[in-house]
Amino acid sequence: MFYHDSVMLNEVLDLLCVKRDGIYFDGTLGGGGHSLEIMKRGGRVIATDVDGDAIEYADALFRSEGFLGRYELVRDNFKRFTAIADKRGIEEIDGAVLDLGVSSHQFDEAERGFSYRYDAELDMRMDRRSELTARDVVNEYSPLRLMKILYEYGEESYAKKIVENIVRERAIEPIETTGRLAKIISESVPYRKGGHPAKKTFQALRIEVNDELGGLETAVKDIARRLVRGGRLCVLTFHSLEDKAVKNAMREMAADCICDKSLPVCVCGHKAEIRVIKTEKKATKEETDRNPRSKSASLRVAEKL
Repeated sequence: MFYHDSVMLNEVLDLLCVKRDGIYFDGTLGGGGHSLEIMKRGGRVIATDVDGDAIEYADALFRSEGFLGRYELVRDNFKRFTAIADKRGIEEIDGAVLDLGVSSHQFDEAERGFSYRYDAELDMRMDRRSELTARDVVNEYSPLRLMKILYEYGEESYAKKIVENIVRERAIEPIETTGRLAKIISESVPYRKGGHPAKKTFQALRIEVNDELGGLETAVKDIARRLVRGGRLCVLTFHSLEDKAVKNAMREMAADCICDKSLPVCVCGHKAEIRVIKTEKKATKEETDRNPRSKSASLRVAEKL
């Protein structure tokens, strides 16, 4: 069963201000929670996900709820939003939601290789049609490239030691499983309060395998520009690098000038395209107690001018 507990679901839906028969884009379908609630409030949905399991599960769910004809599911990356909208002749949408990161289903299904809690093949592909896996990254990337990924995507202060041990171990035998990798990392990192020693490294590998940060700022801008006036984009992020990219995109679109601050006068002619409704919102204690994965979530919301 595909299960994903949508974070800050009610807050997101309230901020979307769903209009009856409005068209909404759910760029990260997951378990279908946001799309289902949009349709329950009268909206129509176009949703994307690269995970075939998510598409199959959501289609069955929406049909069982009686929403056939009110949604279209597309197995594609939300970063291709412009092409997806153009193909369907959609010039404007009434709202959009992006719930970034990995779904609960992907974390909890051991065979997907996302989690250090299970011993499984090193995979971490959200889209299983893709060629690059975590196994490829761990065993084939140069030490320098691996360290760069761990530093930049995992913000891992012990990257050098971890990579040294990975390189030593893969020379003996390829590192094939999450269990073996987690053990190598645990032996490389001193005790870490508040999380497993492998947490940052697994995050970094997942981001690399799925190119999660590539094109994110551009996608946020593309989606925001297709909103009707007053339409809203809600974005949920789960680590600082995602959040920074979303914040930068919204800040630039909300500015009347994007010139270099050293210039005495504005020469860019840029005008604000959006206003930021929520700079950052966190899940309530009640929700984090129920769903610990919501602790790292940040919600940012922009409205089209």
